[in-house]
Amino acid sequence: MATSLPKTKVGIIGTGAISGAYFDGLKLYSNIEVSACADLDTARAKSVAEKYGIAKACSVEELLADKEIQIVINLTIPKAHAPVNMQILNAGKHAYCEKPFATNKDEGQKVLDLAKLKNLFVGCAPDTYMGPGQQLARKLLDDGFIGQPIGGVCNMICHGHESWHPSPEFYYEVGGGPLFDMGPYYINALINLLGPVKRVTSSAQTSFAERTITSQPKHGKVVKVETPTHISAVLDFHNGCVISMLMTFDVWGSTLPNIELYGTGGSMSIPDPNGTGGVVKLSRPGTDGWHSVPHLHADCGFRGFGVADMAAAIHLKRTPRMANELGFHALDVMQSILEASEQGRHIEIKSTCPRPKAVPAGMRQGQVD
Repeated sequence: MATSLPKTKVGIIGTGAISGAYFDGLKLYSNIEVSACADLDTARAKSVAEKYGIAKACSVEELLADKEIQIVINLTIPKAHAPVNMQILNAGKHAYCEKPFATNKDEGQKVLDLAKLKNLFVGCAPDTYMGPGQQLARKLLDDGFIGQPIGGVCNMICHGHESWHPSPEFYYEVGGGPLFDMGPYYINALINLLGPVKRVTSSAQTSFAERTITSQPKHGKVVKVETPTHISAVLDFHNGCVISMLMTFDVWGSTLPNIELYGTGGSMSIPDPNGTGGVVKLSRPGTDGWHSVPHLHADCGFRGFGVADMAAAIHLKRTPRMANELGFHALDVMQSILEASEQGRHIEIKSTCPRPKAVPAGMRQGQVD
């Protein structure tokens, strides 16, 4: 399970709903020690610290002043991602934040510029494309099992999060919606498979002006919708592949696939990137229908690999797989999709990023290379 890498001390800012996935996921990695957590709700931070055995619950200022902490994980709400990342970088620490990278490109660019100035890393979730499902798809594609990829589809279809999330308002604010909330899973997965995006176009709409929360403790509260909730986009990649993307919080049910890729030598069915596992299937000339392919990679946990890989990169003096440019490129693609609908045209993507290095097959769970 372990690697020989030394432990890197990590702090977490924000102890809301997603934090549990990080506390659990990071336990898999012996090169990570979560030594402190902070939240505007100090009682919640203390409760979470006690639950997960974290040594210190403290204020954000105390956490950032801790000289032993090298990486700070930013789990605040989307509109706070960029400002908190700036605080982290200004404190001389590497930042790793929940998606999206920021709520707009201008904020995101300031974070990138500061990280470069400080010679620090800033990573951005999700890292689920490092899991066995997506990495198997990557290996099959790289090994030529469907030939040259020419097209594909990806679909994220649900009716929103107000039925289960305890505080779902931010999903319907600017920086939320299906594109900024769930899009990073799909866009990161596609960049892992195909590399960076060249241009986009789209149509987007807000189907419901208001949403009513049916979860507890805010049952019955009416939320104004401030961002598009049904987006149909086309993404042209630099490698020539064209992907049709549907992102919606407005649909009750569907039988559409999560991701399918079509190549000159076959097709591949790829599992939901909002997870690390799932079944990968191939359909190729001369075969009868779809055939599943067994995993070659260990499960990396729902959240954790990206942080552990950053810690390894710091120690080994290499670039993390989730390098600074990846999160910004995904943000650029998402904002450009919305702008393309508003402006009624294709938009060329000015940013780019390296295709993330593949995870070697055969590594044990909790191992980073």
